[in-house]
Amino acid sequence: MAQIKSRKHNRSAQLMALAASLPLLAHAASPEDDVTHLPTITVKSEAESKYKADRLSSAKYTQPLLDTPQTISVIKKEMLQEQGATSLVEALRNTPGITLQLGENGNTSAGDAFQMRGFSTQTSTYVDGVRDLGAISRDVFNIDQIEVVKGPSGSEAGRGAASGYINLVSKLPQSESSQEISATYNTAQHTRLSADINQAINPNTAFRLNVMGQEGGIEGRDYIENNSYAIAPSIAFGLNTATRLYLYSQHIRQRNIPDGGIPTVGMQGFYNTDSLLATAPKVNRENFYGHVNDYEDVDADMFTAKIESDLTDQLKLTNITRVAKTHMNRVLTGINTGANGLRTNGSSNPAEWEVNRSRQGVDQENKILANQSTLNWSVKTGAVQHDVVAGMEFLKEQQSSKLMATQMPGEATADTPWANLYHPDRNQAMPALIYNGGYTDGETQTAAAYLFDTLKFGERFQLNGGVRVDYYETDYQGLTLPRGGNALVATDLSTHDTLFSWKLGAVYKPTLNSSIYAAYAKSLTPPGSANFSLSESGNDAINAQPQETHHYELGSKWELLQGKLAVAAAAYRTENENQSTIDPISQLAVQEGKKRVDGVELSAVGQITDAWNVSAGVAHMKVKQLNQRSSSSTTLSERWSPEWTASLWSTYDWAGFKFGLGARYVDEQKRVVTDSNAPANMPNIPGYVVFDALAGYNFNKHASLNLNLYNLADKEYISTLNNGGGRVVLGQPRSAALSLNYKF
Repeated sequence: MAQIKSRKHNRSAQLMALAASLPLLAHAASPEDDVTHLPTITVKSEAESKYKADRLSSAKYTQPLLDTPQTISVIKKEMLQEQGATSLVEALRNTPGITLQLGENGNTSAGDAFQMRGFSTQTSTYVDGVRDLGAISRDVFNIDQIEVVKGPSGSEAGRGAASGYINLVSKLPQSESSQEISATYNTAQHTRLSADINQAINPNTAFRLNVMGQEGGIEGRDYIENNSYAIAPSIAFGLNTATRLYLYSQHIRQRNIPDGGIPTVGMQGFYNTDSLLATAPKVNRENFYGHVNDYEDVDADMFTAKIESDLTDQLKLTNITRVAKTHMNRVLTGINTGANGLRTNGSSNPAEWEVNRSRQGVDQENKILANQSTLNWSVKTGAVQHDVVAGMEFLKEQQSSKLMATQMPGEATADTPWANLYHPDRNQAMPALIYNGGYTDGETQTAAAYLFDTLKFGERFQLNGGVRVDYYETDYQGLTLPRGGNALVATDLSTHDTLFSWKLGAVYKPTLNSSIYAAYAKSLTPPGSANFSLSESGNDAINAQPQETHHYELGSKWELLQGKLAVAAAAYRTENENQSTIDPISQLAVQEGKKRVDGVELSAVGQITDAWNVSAGVAHMKVKQLNQRSSSSTTLSERWSPEWTASLWSTYDWAGFKFGLGARYVDEQKRVVTDSNAPANMPNIPGYVVFDALAGYNFNKHASLNLNLYNLADKEYISTLNNGGGRVVLGQPRSAALSLNYKF
């Protein structure tokens, strides 16, 4: 059972006050009794499903998913509520091909860090089609659906979308009033309250408020806390008219105690040159190797204005403007388990063995200012129907970090005490982290224009094409301390270029409810795309060529059972060129490295019967590194790229009861991917399968109760492993959560 010691006070009182105020908010938002309203008429499609989506939210995609020549997964809020999923990490378990990353020793990844189809997608997360930056673990309290677009998408999303992107669709006001409150309590003594209140003020104006508060521990971990509070107000004008205006914002405050993981001692694949350590038992998975003063504070604010205007029946304009800022301040005591990270102190008694620790600090701020205008035009030329999309996008993205260390430059190294390997003490005296005067500031400004067209030749054949031109300029300044240096070194670099991304697809429809397609796409990743950081050499060198990604895909999509079940299959090849590598003769860095991913993906989403819903997917991929060398070895494949992944979630409704079963499979993930024969610690993450379950009951049309059971077999598995192989975060153990949902 997790032990909780909060750094903040009166959180329970705050949550109780929030819960008590929600019905009052709903009542206060109700219209006056003497106001006359026309009756609301709701039209429901026979093919509508709580799992299956028909279209993407973006104006850049004009065709139904059935006729879009690309692999796309849509995860709807109804399924997330059934699963009790509250974070983006938990939500993405519903689509195969995505794995998590932890980072190097002493550099635990901050915020959401994903890898999809062999490429990092940490900077390819979007909210309503606009890139969302910042070191934050995203919550789904204000998300209507999550769109996972797979395959290079530079023509739609811009720079760096080498394997696709993840788009979060915000909840916006609707013309029909609805209110819902949810309360959850789990076996880690973690409490969560959320509310979604949508109130129609008149037929054309509506207000929506989403709020969330949670506090408590993390399953299987001592002292770790996840505490956050959020509010997302929005208002819409002109609903059911030709011009709609949405004004909305989102404000999140996270006050967590971060998790630096546990040593891999004793786990399958662990290696150490010391025979005592090589055969040592595993540590307790609940052990906390951090310090009592560790913290992680995140403030994230986002303001958005969105206009939709139907200029004519065939012409529509969409404009979205956003300003956002995310600030993370974190102090984390991590463990370093490299070559000299473990010691026995000359004793054969495990009670005297120790693990090295370090103090890490992150003080990072991300800002974005964005404006995106899209024009949709439906026109016919002769016998050919065109759905044209034209638009422009202007972005200003900034990332600033203040560097923290345990001593000033030129001073003697401040020693961080080692921790007892099996019984760490979080109250040990630690050197304080101080700002050493170093910093990094990066900024990228982008001006882009894009044009797409879908040509329909009758009911059977379609051509789809698109281009995007980006002009970007990246400026980077820094004052950093080189490894082993005694003085800060200044850096001032900049680069600019014009990027040209494009795609082409052909769709043949054997029937109105099916499609067969072939597609090609090209995307570009320029220097500094990942972190606005430029250098004199490597992939982020100011004179480096952008990495080019070429993608080829063949697939087919079918809607079965009167359109209620969508099934899809696709085979693809993705090649990424211009990666930095070492020439074997000159031993100089050259851009001759290449990565190739070959894969197949299958999916089925929707209703099998009116009572039986299913979401399932399976993916197979082979990732190879071509011409990728260091001075001493050749890289053969890509880390954290399992050959097989699969996901399943299925529910059945019967007489008010709901039963659900879920399964997640992830194949072995390689950490060591070179041709070196030297013994290595934790060369891979073993494969695993995890089962979840749901039992629920609807008392009436207003109230329902769900019991979610996670990891039914209590499988111990590695969720993330650091690049050095010495530190892990284990997956969630067997646990349960009880949720009460009330609609009024």
